[in-house]
Amino acid sequence: MKIFSKEQVYQGDKLTIERQNISSTDLMERAGTQIFNWIHSKMQGSQVPIHIFCGIGNNGGDGLVLARHLITHGYNVNTFIVNCSDKRSKGFLVNYDRIKNVTKKWPVLLNCSEDFPDINPKDIIVDAVFGIGLNRPINDWVKALFVHFRLSKAFTLSVDIPSGLYMDKPVEDEEAVVMAGFTLSLASPKLVFFLPETAKYTAQWEVLDIGLDQEFLLATQTDVELISKHEVIPNYMPRDTFVHKGKLGHALIIGGSYGKIGAVTLCSKATLSAGSGLVTAFVPKCGYIPLQSSFPEAMVLTDKHEHLLTAISFDIKPNVIAFGVGAGTHDLTTYAFEDFLRTNSTPLVIDADGLNLLAEHKHLLKLLPKKIPTVLTPHPKELERLIGVWSDDFDKLNKVKAFSKKHHVIVVIKGAHTITVFDDKLYINTTGNPGLATAGSGDVLTGVITGLIAQGYHPVVAAIFGVYLHGASADIAVPDFGYESLIASHIIEYLGAAFLDLFQQPEPSNKSETPSKAADN
Repeated sequence: MKIFSKEQVYQGDKLTIERQNISSTDLMERAGTQIFNWIHSKMQGSQVPIHIFCGIGNNGGDGLVLARHLITHGYNVNTFIVNCSDKRSKGFLVNYDRIKNVTKKWPVLLNCSEDFPDINPKDIIVDAVFGIGLNRPINDWVKALFVHFRLSKAFTLSVDIPSGLYMDKPVEDEEAVVMAGFTLSLASPKLVFFLPETAKYTAQWEVLDIGLDQEFLLATQTDVELISKHEVIPNYMPRDTFVHKGKLGHALIIGGSYGKIGAVTLCSKATLSAGSGLVTAFVPKCGYIPLQSSFPEAMVLTDKHEHLLTAISFDIKPNVIAFGVGAGTHDLTTYAFEDFLRTNSTPLVIDADGLNLLAEHKHLLKLLPKKIPTVLTPHPKELERLIGVWSDDFDKLNKVKAFSKKHHVIVVIKGAHTITVFDDKLYINTTGNPGLATAGSGDVLTGVITGLIAQGYHPVVAAIFGVYLHGASADIAVPDFGYESLIASHIIEYLGAAFLDLFQQPEPSNKSETPSKAADN
């Protein structure tokens, strides 16, 4: 699903009005009607008090359309105008007049000198104060109104975006943003629903179709895409009946050190479980017996050193190499990594200590393969070491995009909504849950991505698809283990179920499914 920028949303509205020969007020009527239909389908005439707070722009106009439809259908509605400026949009004014024609209970004008209305915990608040156009801090009295919402403990439904939340920059004051229990987002979700600092302002969201121009929706290229089952299925490459392991790729996993052979074992198992035909692990000598004993499907090569990687040498021709899991950052390992990079042209996936070595020795980034992008899979601290400290989530994304373009790498930003970045494009994942916050889950993700590249998936596709499968596996496993007892090995065990789930009835891709997730390790 495409995630449109603020400018693209405005463009879509404009083109829809022109091509469908309608007015902006007609489009507003559509939006408000769709919001009403959603609420009506849930409430079925319930007389719970609904307090609708409308701003004086287009978002407030949507709220007035909603209020009018609720009133004419017999709901218990109180409408308030947050009178925070002298500038009123045309759509607001038209719908302000229309609502007066259907009720004697006219909207109440709220000014900074007036007391806020009483709201009980069992009431419903509809927040239609500010929309996506907000670009400056709000007035103190409006902030006080939002605090009043929170203190009431009433369920809050936001129209399009929680008021006070910007589309493209961080929040200055947390109390100046509405905390929405649910947001009905118009046409597409918003990027801020998925970023660590701003996702908390809406517990759940759903997209409403307001009939924007289909050509615009299909042809417009966005810099952000939301990845669900619908988006990954076209990338799946089914196996041919007569295929054999030699045609499904050979993956080499390089890593491990004394006490950390388990990371290589998990990564290798995940690689094979993701579909790679062959897997070889290159480890220090201390890893030979553990790997051969615990994972007989893998072949094992060893370094000459007992406990460390000191000289990476092999006589196989892998299709992809994963480096870093459990490798450590000893000087001898650093030298071995640099020597390996100087002669390597095979596609790479780099994780864990491989990332730490790149961060500590930045000149190594120049040695990464040039023809095909390398996949980097950092957790937040590893990412910070690579790109430096960021001031906010938007600064982080800008720095990652610049880093990706400069070094021709794919960066998988692991988190509750893992974001895969390549050049200027962001791919936001929708699968996963707090159970992934467990030791070894990152090693498994590295293996899944590596296994897909081995089979011939392009690294960008492999990263996006791999992140999806990794999270889907954890989602399928949670009913059996719960969040707390889910471990990395379970993710591998349920990868097959994640593949099979691709062919089940797809879930709607316009809804948020999990209000709380956790980062991959």
